[in-house]
Amino acid sequence: MAYSCKHTRRMARRPVDIPVLGFGLASIGGLLGATSEQDSSASIERAWDLGIRHFDTAPQYGSGLAEHRLGHALRDKPRADWLLSTKVGRVLRPRRLGNPPSTLWENPLPFEVEFDYSYDATMRSLEDSMQRLGTDVIDLVLIHDVSVKWQGTQVGRRFKEAMSGAHKALDQLRASGFIQAFGIGLNDTLTATQFVEEGDLDFVMIAGKYTLLDASANETLIPACEKKSVGIMMAGPFNSGILATGSQSAAYFQQAQAKQDVIEKVKRLELICANHDIPVQAAALQFPLAHPMVLSVVTGFRTAHQVDQAERWLRTEIPDAFWAELSAAALDPAEAA
Repeated sequence: MAYSCKHTRRMARRPVDIPVLGFGLASIGGLLGATSEQDSSASIERAWDLGIRHFDTAPQYGSGLAEHRLGHALRDKPRADWLLSTKVGRVLRPRRLGNPPSTLWENPLPFEVEFDYSYDATMRSLEDSMQRLGTDVIDLVLIHDVSVKWQGTQVGRRFKEAMSGAHKALDQLRASGFIQAFGIGLNDTLTATQFVEEGDLDFVMIAGKYTLLDASANETLIPACEKKSVGIMMAGPFNSGILATGSQSAAYFQQAQAKQDVIEKVKRLELICANHDIPVQAAALQFPLAHPMVLSVVTGFRTAHQVDQAERWLRTEIPDAFWAELSAAALDPAEAA
């Protein structure tokens, strides 16, 4: 099987066509390392040239930097020709004198992030995003990071706040036609499942939980999505790096240095890939797309070269024999989950 950047899949609940490869803008915002203005513009331009038409960003990314850069890079492109998704749940405020910038982002804009999932904050967040992006149209909106990782013991309270605030606001904006669809963006499958079961979502973006190394989304989230025809966008198909960089000792898995058992599993994956003369990166990018509920994979790029690589991996022909050998070696995470 192989794919093209121009290949799309339609949402079950809304007449929206989602490109199978989306460009995630976290790296453009300086996630765990700086991305220059030149590289940022070149990577977005190269993505456009190759036919990538879904760009996913968030106020959090670089404290507004990613939205600002994306809007500038695509300002001369016909707005109807590309799909924009951004997120709500964080409001940006000017950084107070003496407060240090976030260490998660390299060279962020001088704003502080404040979690707020209320109705009013959701409306303000979208207005602010449109100003940073230089557009009056946002196609898709995600309620962002209502998860244990970000909210800790307050996740239950934040969930209730998001359902009574952000969910209500986005439901109204969808009904009025101001946005086309809305969903959630999380790395927490249990909270994501709760949103699907209790909300009226069109899609879920889940990070790193349906990959060659971690298919835990199979446990509760994917069955819940199947029951309610909620589409899935799979972000982080390389699990923060190791499936892109390979089994080197300094590889990262789920935003932390990979442990030896993960490295050994990747080495076994690499051997099977070598048997079929395919890059492990191609298998990682295409694995989620084999599931009928998955609309797309969303991944980030720092340079135009990385965009070129992903496009090649996407159109790499992967024979059925590869997936069969993966399963026989007990390395198919979809079967193991």
